[in-house]
Amino acid sequence: MKRAFFFALLASGVAAAQTDLVVWHSYRAAEKSAIEKVAASFNASHPGIKVTTLAVPYDAFADKISAAVPRGKGPDIFIYAQDRLGGWIEAGNTVEPIDFFVDDATKARFIPSTMEAMTYRGTVWGLPVNYKVITLIYNKKLVQKPPATTTELVTLAKKLTDKASGRFGLAYWYSDYYYHAALQNAFGGRVFEGNTAKPVLNAPENVKGLELLVSWIDEGILPAEPSTALITALFNGGKAAMIFTGPWFLGEIDPGIDWGLAPLPKVVEAGGKPLRPWMTVEGAFIAAPSKHKDAAYEFVKFLTDLESAKVMALEGRQSPSNKAAYDDPKVANDPVLKAFRTQVEVAVPMPNLPEMTMVWSPATIMMASVAKRTIAPKPALDKAEAEVLKAVSELHRK
Repeated sequence: MKRAFFFALLASGVAAAQTDLVVWHSYRAAEKSAIEKVAASFNASHPGIKVTTLAVPYDAFADKISAAVPRGKGPDIFIYAQDRLGGWIEAGNTVEPIDFFVDDATKARFIPSTMEAMTYRGTVWGLPVNYKVITLIYNKKLVQKPPATTTELVTLAKKLTDKASGRFGLAYWYSDYYYHAALQNAFGGRVFEGNTAKPVLNAPENVKGLELLVSWIDEGILPAEPSTALITALFNGGKAAMIFTGPWFLGEIDPGIDWGLAPLPKVVEAGGKPLRPWMTVEGAFIAAPSKHKDAAYEFVKFLTDLESAKVMALEGRQSPSNKAAYDDPKVANDPVLKAFRTQVEVAVPMPNLPEMTMVWSPATIMMASVAKRTIAPKPALDKAEAEVLKAVSELHRK
């Protein structure tokens, strides 16, 4: 009733005062231009409400939200990935739950897993704008047919690896837990047990995923001490035939490289199940202290509708969470958007629990140690599990 009354006043002209909304995001270049175009379209079609967007440097964005929003010094809406969602909710006065606003028709417009990422403890806290996943990118000069299975992947990678010339059949940041998660998830691995916050980093399935990675390292098809800089240099120098990475890498590819995208292969060792990368979903969240929540939700809904999604896809080069956007011929025929849409079907939303922040440091140390072959997968995971349990216990005592 409150929302209906608010917009009835706007329509009747009784509410003369303008409602100003501020939206924080971290977009640059084409993404920034696209969201500004969406905001301008919203302003033109919603007299009485004015949306102003503000780009915040990504490196400082999360801390700025944590510091400013609870004190009422932040925006009405902010756009950020779901991995920090649980922490902000538990901290309080940061994110407004939107179950009151969202109807079933609105929920149904999204790829289901992206809506799942916006849900915490059974409550919806935002609407998904876009998603990011890693997929397989290959050099067409070296790879005529991308591998469909891990058996084909290793066979082809061994054939294309020539250490004398510094060329590798496969290159990715395998010592980073985010990138490794695709292997872990293929075996049914996980960080937490079910829908609980109980860490299970040393689950048997996680051990199997790490053991498969070790076998790839021992095959010699991967570069030592990988990093984003190394992967970029290798691929642009024609020294990496295949890489696992996400849409953020595309702008780094040298114009002289003829490249293509393909789904991550199926894991023969996991019974033919696909590599299942983690998916990060950028959601549009209403700040809890906002005094204009009704109007804020109208913009959040507008930002994630079909027409806005097409703008963000074709002009902003994002992968929209709105399913219907991929029915548009221009979106459907875009090889990049099509590839990531295919990959997201088997992706797993990255956990949005606050306990996830306790995982990264032990997991990083664990991955580095295993990659250097200084410790075997099972004891490495056992050690990381113990450290995570200790950190989570201390978190809950605070």
